Amino acid sequence: MKYKTKIKDATYSDDISGLLLDTSRQYTLQEIYIYEAKNITKATLKYLSAKPDKKLAPFDYEWLLQLHYEMFGDVWQWAGKLRKVELSIGIKAYMIPIELKKLVDDLRYWQEHKTFGIIEIASRIHHRAVQIHPFKNGNGRWARMLANIYLKQNGLAPTKWNENLLSKENPHRDKYILALKKADNGDYSKLVKMQSNSFKS
Repeated sequence: MKYKTKIKDATYSDDISGLLLDTSRQYTLQEIYIYEAKNITKATLKYLSAKPDKKLAPFDYEWLLQLHYEMFGDVWQWAGKLRKVELSIGIKAYMIPIELKKLVDDLRYWQEHKTFGIIEIASRIHHRAVQIHPFKNGNGRWARMLANIYLKQNGLAPTKWNENLLSKENPHRDKYILALKKADNGDYSKLVKMQSNSFKS
């Protein structure tokens, strides 16, 4: 079954329910981004400072959720928990467990049968993770981290993704969205190119 990523008008939600920071004061979205970035840095050091083995990053169902928690668990209560609400992006909430399990199974098949090269597998992981959009927020950064961990685990350099890739001010936003939409239709060439060149093409 094919799903569209539908991210053209994606913006950061202003819903701060579940925020773990000091609730006696208000935060701007930029301040929340900074706290999230610090949290993500811890996950980055854990998984990308050296080649992560399959014990550290097994790419199984439970670890997919754990990684999101490690990236956002200092900031949000819902980190690592599958969303129960519908978003303008992603599949229906009730389908998320099935589709995440399918992604894990597909990844295992791709590796065992050498169906695609490492960069294309990383691109497919990234694209499918964005399509599914399993969490309330942080899905894009989680999807890009998944791809980078896979690249690093397989001896390649991580892509230098910009964390605010979907920000309307980001000059690479349109190129990234086009690459995802091409992938929706089975053409991964632009996403593979971006993974390979980190926007330096």
